[in-house]
Amino acid sequence: MLSIRSAGRNVRYDVTTGEPKRVNVTYDFEVSDEIPASPDTIYAAWMSSEGHSAMTGADAHVGPSVGDEFDAWDGYIHGKTLELEPSRRIVQSWRSTQFSEENEDSQIEVLLDGNDDVTLVTVRHSKVPTDHRGYEDGGWQQSYFTPMKAYFEKE
Repeated sequence: MLSIRSAGRNVRYDVTTGEPKRVNVTYDFEVSDEIPASPDTIYAAWMSSEGHSAMTGADAHVGPSVGDEFDAWDGYIHGKTLELEPSRRIVQSWRSTQFSEENEDSQIEVLLDGNDDVTLVTVRHSKVPTDHRGYEDGGWQQSYFTPMKAYFEKE
């Protein structure tokens, strides 16, 4: 069961002149799907190089601690782990090679809610540049949820 929800951000204005500031307009969205594995198993895979690579089918390097840098999808994505609640929540800065220098890092919050058999994985992706709709329009499903289902069904 795939779920998607999104919201845009407004343009900012210079308080002294009232003129629009040159800012990169971003938006937030949320996607979720059920994965056939426990929260412990998914968390352990997400937060390890070997597990992340195996569950997505692409090369990844992930440090297991807050402050560690990571990259995934053969270097297409990179960032830093900001917060961890083992087996419940992962917060990471997130940036793809498609982001311009003007784009600030986006952020993902991965929520894991489940039991030994199945976990609802919810990804809240915020501060995404508006011209990067592909992450919401199938990107997370194609690059994470679909390969994760296939990987964990075999386990």
